[in-house]
Formats: sequence, structure tokens, C-alpha cells
Amino acid sequence: MSAAVSAAAAAACCSSKSSSTTTSRTTTTATRTHHSMLFSSPQASIQSPVVSFGRYEAKKRRDWDTFMQYLSQHRPPLALSRCSGAHVLEFLKYLDQFGKTKVHAQSCPFFGHAHAPAPCRCPMMQAWGSLDALVGRLRVAYEENGGQPEINPFSARAVRLYLRDVRDVQAEARGMIGYDQKKTRKNNYMPHHIQQQQQYYD
Repeated sequence: MSAAVSAAAAAACCSSKSSSTTTSRTTTTATRTHHSMLFSSPQASIQSPVVSFGRYEAKKRRDWDTFMQYLSQHRPPLALSRCSGAHVLEFLKYLDQFGKTKVHAQSCPFFGHAHAPAPCRCPMMQAWGSLDALVGRLRVAYEENGGQPEINPFSARAVRLYLRDVRDVQAEARGMIGYDQKKTRKNNYMPHHIQQQQQYYD
């Protein structure tokens, strides 16, 4: 009888130790998983801006190489030090042949429609947003490659006016309200002194 009781007690003790060991391992595994999640999630959030920054640098380098190649193939070849806003405009218009945005002419029956129901012969051009971002990257690249900020051709007034015209023409061709029309509509509800401040900064 005592032998049977002793065997039962030993079995219960072993079962208790086994259960305790299993619980301890489960707790340790859960703790490690929790710590891994705590330390891995900030790292993932930190890597995202780094990736996007790397893409920006890659685009900027590619755009700069394309612009320098354009200058070397210019007739006559054009040195960077002699590049002006007029040459930047030539470059932007040259890029239109690679554009993918349909810009309807006023004579086109689909003028003012964002999505034409049928094909037309209107030209494909570079989208305003793409050109604006391109000029921004090249403006930075110009100064990074030794250019003087005071004579940066990508900051020329003619380039800014050209981008504004492209934006308005494309917005009108797609039936969208232009920036100036939105601004006028907004100013109609502004107090007079706020409108004066807006005109001063413009």
C-alpha cells in the first residue's frame, strides 16, 4: 500500500515539475516575442523614411544626369555655367515628347472633360505635377554640383511662370478649377485686411 502511495506521489511530483517547466517555457517564449515586437516595430518605422529618401536621391541623380546629357547634346554644346532659365524651358518642352498626359485643345470636343469617352488627336504632354517635382529636384541638384544659388536657372522667374501656365492650361483642359479661380473664390469670403496681406505676399 505504501509503495503504491509513494509511486503515485512521485508521479504527481514529476507531473507538477513537467507542468511547471512547460509553463515557464511558454512564459519565456511569450516574453521574448513581446520584446521582439517592441524592438522591431520602431525599427520598421525608422526604415520607411530612409527608403523614401533613397528614392528621392536616386530620382534626383537620374534627372541631373538626363539634364547634363541634354546640355552635352545641345547644338552648340552648352556649358552648365552658361545655362539660363530659357534653356531650362527648352529642356522642359523637350520632355513633352515623352509625356503620358493627354491635354485636350480648345477645338477638341472633349475639351473640359477629365476622362475622354473616345480617343482623340490631342498631344500627350508631361503632367504639371511631374514637371514641378522635376524642377524642384534639379534646383537642389544644381546647387549640390557647385552652382550658385543666386544664378540658379531652375529658380528663374520664367520657369515659375511657365509651370503656372502649364498647370492652368492642363486644369482647364480637364475641366478642373484652376488655382487662380479657387484663389479668387476664396478671397471673396476674406476680410479686406486679410486680402491685402495675401496680395502683399504674392
